[in-house]
Amino acid sequence: MIVVKLMGGLGNQMFQYAFGRYLALQHKTTLKLDLSYLQDRTPKKDFTYRNYELDVFNLRCEIASQEEVSAIFYPSNNKFLKLFHRFNYGKVRHIRERSFAFQKELMFQNGNLYVEGYWQSEKYFKSIEAILRDDFSLKGSLSFPAEKLKQRIKENNSVSLHLRRGDFVNNACINQYHGVCSLDYYQKAILYIHNHINNPTFFIFSDDIDWVKSNLAPDAPHVFVQSDPLKKNHEDMYLMSLCNAHIIANSSFSWWGAWLNPDKNKKVIAPKKWFNDPSVDISDLIPENWIKIE
Repeated sequence: MIVVKLMGGLGNQMFQYAFGRYLALQHKTTLKLDLSYLQDRTPKKDFTYRNYELDVFNLRCEIASQEEVSAIFYPSNNKFLKLFHRFNYGKVRHIRERSFAFQKELMFQNGNLYVEGYWQSEKYFKSIEAILRDDFSLKGSLSFPAEKLKQRIKENNSVSLHLRRGDFVNNACINQYHGVCSLDYYQKAILYIHNHINNPTFFIFSDDIDWVKSNLAPDAPHVFVQSDPLKKNHEDMYLMSLCNAHIIANSSFSWWGAWLNPDKNKKVIAPKKWFNDPSVDISDLIPENWIKIE
């Protein structure tokens, strides 16, 4: 049994699922997702609470019960219950991510595992890419606004451009650690696209689209993707994946929007600077064939 602790928003949850799925396939065992961290609403300072967001996909896993998670972390003093849990779940080892750098040795862990980390590198799941693309296919049909945008994206030489702001700007603690991509980065990325792609149309996604309208307008056809109560969060990621090329933010959300584009020759531009803290090793975060810009 592989139990994965889910943390963060949609993109982070996808990374965690992806590594757990790899481990479960390696060991021919069941993958279970621990939602207890997401469901905990204990007051925390400078913290963004998240919900479980993977239920929109065709995943191959189960949700771990409260009893199963409790058995891992709080084994009962009752001898009968101890034997019961050991018989049903075996001894569960806890593995944690030590850094953002790829930890190859964790790919070969044996036995029942409780997995905790962010796992933000495709090296953890590159070998099951085709399986994950199927798992991350959408269950339901698109909303009407998303369907209209899908047609426009298909009709143009489309480039997704994502600006992540939200708590990266509004939360002082997160802003100090993570930061946001500069307008200079986006201008350089747009210039690169102009030099390498004919007649691009930019589809601009952001959680602060009004700010983007006031500060960034590519000198090319472009569409600001407006928020809409009928259009869901995961639909923006799906729409990004339909574009021919991508300019991503320092965000796991647009990372997946680009990665889910199946075109082997796609152009993806990513920021060299992912965190404000230069000591964080991000050498394995950006796939080798993506273009990194200061």
